[in-house]
Amino acid sequence: MSSNTASSSAGAAGSADSSTARRNSKRPKYSRFTQQELPACKPILTPCWVISTFLIVSVIFIPLGVISLFASQDVIEIVDRYDNDCIPAPARANKVAYIQGPGDKTCNRTLRVMKRMKQPVYVYYQLENFYQNHRRYVKSRSDSQLRSPKYENKVDSCKPEDENGGQPIVPCGLIAWSLFNDTYVLSRNNRSIAVNKKGIAWKSDREHKFGEKVFPKNFQKGNLTGGASLDPNIPLSEQEDLIVWMRTAALPTFRKLYGKIETDLEAGETIHVTLQNYYNTYSFNGQKKLVLSTTSWLGGKNDFLGIAYLTVGGICFFLAISFTVMYLVKPRRLGDPSYLSWNRNPGGR
Repeated sequence: MSSNTASSSAGAAGSADSSTARRNSKRPKYSRFTQQELPACKPILTPCWVISTFLIVSVIFIPLGVISLFASQDVIEIVDRYDNDCIPAPARANKVAYIQGPGDKTCNRTLRVMKRMKQPVYVYYQLENFYQNHRRYVKSRSDSQLRSPKYENKVDSCKPEDENGGQPIVPCGLIAWSLFNDTYVLSRNNRSIAVNKKGIAWKSDREHKFGEKVFPKNFQKGNLTGGASLDPNIPLSEQEDLIVWMRTAALPTFRKLYGKIETDLEAGETIHVTLQNYYNTYSFNGQKKLVLSTTSWLGGKNDFLGIAYLTVGGICFFLAISFTVMYLVKPRRLGDPSYLSWNRNPGGR
């Protein structure tokens, strides 16, 4: 009896020691997750599954591509390139000298409406060969200065357009300095067409990135003027041309919204445009275009999306047909060991 009691005591002590050792061990607690014992999906790509998948993708993508292309074709655009034609013939030998020199740069253009354009008609300016995505150009701005007047002096990242006469420039940086400054006045039948320039910028930009208490200071006051000037009595949150321009483009060819025409343009009408050709794209062989465009439920004119859908859907359909023909002409049994390399090569190991 005493022997059994001693054995039980020893067993209990050993069990307590092992429990203590387990508690003090750094080994993670056992679970199916830590031991990677959870159920796993291991699909077997049978010919039927592969062919069905390609067919489903093609059935979805091809109609989407057709719908996208039709939506893009519904968009009506009028595109007018004016950078070369708005330079007088005698000055075209040295366009840079003309655009940088003094004098009136008024230019008259005529646009023909081929199809009825329902309101709103969006007015864009399009620039080509302008790299707004250049690293030094993109970094030349001060977001904190744009948001709050207490960061007015935070211009370290804005060089070379950081200060003027020892005073900070607001807004500072090359992006704001190069603000587009061509202007357009549209008319038809000797009556002016109103272009609404309100609501052309993103609401999030107006409310959160540009402060309503931040006003332009010392802007475009240096020896070299880059682009448009700003009204020092209007806060940056209301200067929507600047806000649109400050959202830099990723590609060298881009459009930016200039305004909206809130009336229909009828087919056969002639639109007269009086523009001020001030913006210097001639130094870098750039192009300037005026664009009038409608939109569809999918947005502006963009054939790329529809072509991409059709391309992917067409490739998947071709692969589905090809695999189907191969499966019918020369089928192979699933898991056939005769196709293993050591079974097909007598000398293999």
